[in-house]
Amino acid sequence: MDAEAVKLLAAGICMGLGAIGPALGEGMIGARAMEAMSRNPKIADKIVPNMLVAMAVTESTGIYSLVISLILIFAI
Repeated sequence: MDAEAVKLLAAGICMGLGAIGPALGEGMIGARAMEAMSRNPKIADKIVPNMLVAMAVTESTGIYSLVISLILIFAI
């Protein structure tokens, strides 16, 4: 295989696997937040900001995968 093809394949695998974790994590966070708000609607104003912070932290791993993929494509 050509070196360029290997770089693109590695970047694709990195992004593919790196997107699975944040997708599952954000889905679980959202599901648990909806479940908590359905059980006790009075605390929804406290749950939503915490949910958004947790989703942002979870999404950061996907962004790290994107950065690594871009490094693989353009810097190496």
